[in-house]
Amino acid sequence: MLATRLVKVGNVQTVEAPHPQPEPGDIVVKVEASGICGTDRHLYKGEFPSKENTILGHEFCGIVTDPGTSDLRVGTRVTCDPNAWCGTCDACLRGRVNLCQNLRAVGVTRDGGLAEYCAFPARHAHVLPDDFNPLYGAFCEPLACTIHGMDMGHVRPGEKVIVIGGGVIGLLAVQLAKNAGAQVMLLTRNAAKQQLGLSTGADLAAAAPEEVKAHWPGGADLVVECAGVAATVEMSPGLARKGGRVVVLGVLAQGEKVSIEPFDMLLREVQMHFSFLNPFTHERATQMIARGEIDVAPLVTRTISLKDVPDVITQPAPAGEVRAIVTMA
Repeated sequence: MLATRLVKVGNVQTVEAPHPQPEPGDIVVKVEASGICGTDRHLYKGEFPSKENTILGHEFCGIVTDPGTSDLRVGTRVTCDPNAWCGTCDACLRGRVNLCQNLRAVGVTRDGGLAEYCAFPARHAHVLPDDFNPLYGAFCEPLACTIHGMDMGHVRPGEKVIVIGGGVIGLLAVQLAKNAGAQVMLLTRNAAKQQLGLSTGADLAAAAPEEVKAHWPGGADLVVECAGVAATVEMSPGLARKGGRVVVLGVLAQGEKVSIEPFDMLLREVQMHFSFLNPFTHERATQMIARGEIDVAPLVTRTISLKDVPDVITQPAPAGEVRAIVTMA
């Protein structure tokens, strides 16, 4: 089969690979669609911990070809929660499974879904409708991560929410905040993404912090940082109102530092949180997309083949691109 491997840091290739050999408790799926995430670029650059010679891909869905010992049927369409926790470490026993010290992640530390077939634990399979568009199944994992961050932010009806970043996570956060009854402003310099944000639920869009403050001089109840850039993380507390909250969903490179002013945050009692992965939120994400509560169709910028993946990962994303989806047809 064809698969895209992270051979080592700085070397990603689409190559012939053996058909996956399932571990105990695994299922095997024929992958239908797989997203290319910013994390894949971090892995390529060595900016996020990973395992060499691993098949990439942690945002995907597919059709079960081998159900193993599970109750799933051959032919069932499923999406994969890629993060498998051990259940026995201190973090797991406290219910913080995303912080598991033995975490294994499909597409990061074990072979993933940028391949024609993928094996992963059956307990991490979430069933999608038979008539579901598989392109949309590739958004269940990023939505699950976004839900976790928004849960941390505790957005309430009538609150003002600023979402920084017009990528997949930012545009999903816009919809989640709007669905929660908030007033939402999207902050992104890209004009096309501003328009996309407005069409998917944002009440306002801005290109710079000065525009944000012109609209909302007092700041926002919740600021959701989704760009993963040092400058936007640093500006986030200053966009929150007194007693406001900040949730950082964006991923910065390992080792990168940012500057904040604790005295300012102290006087204004601004809370700052960091959100990691998708603990117990993947099923919610699957159901929300399946029911049409979150519209992911406008987030598909283009479809590509596995052979195109190395170029997409190794090159900067084109301006205005939200998500490239790999299809296996």
